[in-house]
Amino acid sequence: MDGLANYVMTNFELDPFSGAFFVFRSKGRDKIKILMWDGTGLVMIYKRIEGAGFVWPKLSEGTMTLTKAQFEALFEGIDWRRVVSAAYHHPTFFEKSSAEVE
Repeated sequence: MDGLANYVMTNFELDPFSGAFFVFRSKGRDKIKILMWDGTGLVMIYKRIEGAGFVWPKLSEGTMTLTKAQFEALFEGIDWRRVVSAAYHHPTFFEKSSAEVE
């Protein structure tokens, strides 16, 4: 964990204690390590997936950001690129005067 935290700081100039999830994959695309700070300590999750492996994003600058839904799909081995966040629309309420209701 400490090695990955140091890697995040020195290679990406990011703060591993920010609460963000930092995801690293193996060369074979079948294993990932996730590093995060939960407010009390560093947490590392290690997962090996069976089958074709994780669908991994093409990186242009070494880092990228995923939405929560995309991350969850990646973690489950689903093609995260097909996950689209639906826009939430607040309901609109119209008030009617007592004369209009009758």
